[in-house]
Amino acid sequence: MSPYRFEVVPTKRKRVIIDTDTRNEVDDQFAVLHALMTPMFDIKGIIATHFGHDRIEDSLEASYQELQKVLEYSGYAGKVKAVRGAETGITKERDGFFSNLKCKETDGSRLIVEEAYACKLGEKLYIGVLGPLTNVATAIHLHPEIIEKLIVVWNGGGLYPDGGPEFNLVNDILAANVVFRSDVEVWQVPTKVYALPRASLAELQCKVLPHGEIGKFLFEEVLLFFEEMQNNPGWPLPESLDICDLTVIALLMEEHKYCYTYETAPFITNEMYYRTNKQNRPIRVYTELDGRYVLEDFFCKLSLNYPKKGE
Repeated sequence: MSPYRFEVVPTKRKRVIIDTDTRNEVDDQFAVLHALMTPMFDIKGIIATHFGHDRIEDSLEASYQELQKVLEYSGYAGKVKAVRGAETGITKERDGFFSNLKCKETDGSRLIVEEAYACKLGEKLYIGVLGPLTNVATAIHLHPEIIEKLIVVWNGGGLYPDGGPEFNLVNDILAANVVFRSDVEVWQVPTKVYALPRASLAELQCKVLPHGEIGKFLFEEVLLFFEEMQNNPGWPLPESLDICDLTVIALLMEEHKYCYTYETAPFITNEMYYRTNKQNRPIRVYTELDGRYVLEDFFCKLSLNYPKKGE
């Protein structure tokens, strides 16, 4: 039985895939759960993906196992499709831009293709990308006919006009260039904007910890992350957490009109700086976002779906 006293009309529901480097930090877990709790989303699957190999050699498998924990503790295990995506970033066979790409088809890229083909006339498949763009780039490179069916909402890249170092981008710069060079519709959320959903640890203790096994799991993962990062100067802050990947969920729910501009999709250098490429088409780039809106929606849905004991 639904905990909600409202219904979303079928014509306003969205076909959604979430693409997540779940074990990278501790924000993907919140975003995955938020997506699962959101009635307007018709979740067609969740793709676990890599986040480079500096901290964890097999980061794909680490993400997949972390995703399984989120599904188990939230009660969604076996109720939503969860697949493995790319083990590593796209590579090239030899020098040249894009004609010699080595794109390895995976369960994740196949899921994107299958669900794109399943779209009805006029329907779009929204892909919320919380990490590198590897799986999307692979799908559209191998199956360019699906491009018109997709809307890609991506947390990644530096601020315009210059760009610069950013974690989701560095883990597959070539994939980002493949996507930016294509005609697929992209909504990009650069680094400063995706950091806007911010909560204190005290708020998380009050609003997340008491709510079932999943609330306890999320809060304990936050504490574990802070312990792992205790020797990292400057970040995270002592008592607050940027739950960055909630921004993708926010935009899938509510497009935030007047909070974006259109920029010609740039070519991205190996140093992650943007260079003008007039052959590319415009993409939507967000310049602001209501972080408190998405946090409050997450807290309310968590409370409704996983009430405190005695409520």
